[in-house]
Amino acid sequence: MAVFSILIVEDHQGFRESLKEALVGRLPYAVVDEAAEGGEVVALIEARPPQLVFMDINIPGENGLELTRWIKQTHPGIVIVILTSYDLPEYREAAYRYGANYFLVKSATNGQKLVGLIESILLERGLDANGK
Repeated sequence: MAVFSILIVEDHQGFRESLKEALVGRLPYAVVDEAAEGGEVVALIEARPPQLVFMDINIPGENGLELTRWIKQTHPGIVIVILTSYDLPEYREAAYRYGANYFLVKSATNGQKLVGLIESILLERGLDANGK
């Protein structure tokens, strides 16, 4: 049974599906949900709050930074990783100001780096590499 849940908030279908495939392939104990636009995020989080959210900044509907703020206000234990194409200091600063835990640039991130980050989050929560 999966013990670690992840939500990917990303409007580019190809990137979202590739990220999900990489995570599921390397983290068989994880449940990975997806949202393509801001309106889906609230419903998904209210139905089953994930432990981790990969959040794009520019998505249709609600802005990713505003969603980050809402998530942190309503579910402060959720870890939020801003995963964006925009490596701008003002985006990085805003992400942390809105409550993001991490800021990663898509072009500088690979599956192994993301899995390493997830494993470190699991360790912080007292879980092992198998999610137990």
